[in-house]
Amino acid sequence: MFTLPDYISPDFTEDFFQKAPNVRTMPAPLDGVVPENFYATTIYPEYFKIHDNWRLMSESRMDCVVVITDDLPQAIEFRNVKKGDSVVVGRQEGGENGVYVDHFAFSKKPNKGDNFSFRTSNSRETAYSRDYDRLYELLEFEREHGYILWVLGPAVTFDQDSRNAMAHLISSGYVDALFAGNALATHDLESHFFNTALGQDIYSKENKSMGHYHHIETINRARSCGSFEKLIEKYKIEDGIVSACIKNEIPMVLAGSIRDDGPLPGVYADAYEAQDALRTHTKKATTVICLATQLHTIATGNMTPSYQVVDGVVRPVYFYSIDISEFVVNKLKDRGSLSSKAIITNVQDFMVNLQRNLPE
Repeated sequence: MFTLPDYISPDFTEDFFQKAPNVRTMPAPLDGVVPENFYATTIYPEYFKIHDNWRLMSESRMDCVVVITDDLPQAIEFRNVKKGDSVVVGRQEGGENGVYVDHFAFSKKPNKGDNFSFRTSNSRETAYSRDYDRLYELLEFEREHGYILWVLGPAVTFDQDSRNAMAHLISSGYVDALFAGNALATHDLESHFFNTALGQDIYSKENKSMGHYHHIETINRARSCGSFEKLIEKYKIEDGIVSACIKNEIPMVLAGSIRDDGPLPGVYADAYEAQDALRTHTKKATTVICLATQLHTIATGNMTPSYQVVDGVVRPVYFYSIDISEFVVNKLKDRGSLSSKAIITNVQDFMVNLQRNLPE
């Protein structure tokens, strides 16, 4: 049975916190421009002393500035700052500037093991049996109590079993939002029309004659309908990931790229509009699972804090990166998302394992 770890907040009755100064702010000089010596956010719980009260920022995001509005700290992207906003300044994080970053959230217990040991990080040599078991328990818990965001690369649709498994998880309530690019939805729909992905049979892996037309033909049909809903209705699509999302009213954020064909209707062509749309879900996400998509994984990781405040309780955000490449899963840690957990495996096998071991 999965249980959330307790979060022990700093003791703000301590003399140091009581004597610490209130946070300092300066007005933003222009829209999208902040004062010199601005404070930038991290992934950790951050407290700001406002009118002698330490307040936790409830919806954080790395690399934002902090604007104080109605005595509450808010993480705001630089581009969204308005002239005159009260922006927090000062770069100390230990309380001496009225800002305290809790770097050891959820890990305050001392390590009882030896200081030196082998194989402390995940690699291609790691056995993931226990990781899978913990993930099954976590997803069962989150289905009832959390918000599960999936970040999918198109490889999920390249295999019949993994595509079916993802659709099954959506219908079974293990998906609250989905983030992907144009390709994921394109090849999922291509699989319905032609049983191929990029012209290759999703079961036999046989390349079909003239198969390179299939994804473009799929995009054309979707664009002629104007929306996923109308496409599914016209062609009576009952299978796949897109259909499962539409039928179960699961929001999809599809972000376009410079190389996209089409794109499909509903794909965000503006990167910042896509980022804003995704942030509505990273603000709520309590578990994030990223499959075989390096850039979307890093983007999501950089937007996702290590904690959420749910019903007044601070809890961790669980972040999984799954890829066959050891380089890809480790790269996220190099981009600041230190709370991510890596599973190095084929994503098709990963999906089938989840479906087989999660209850409906």
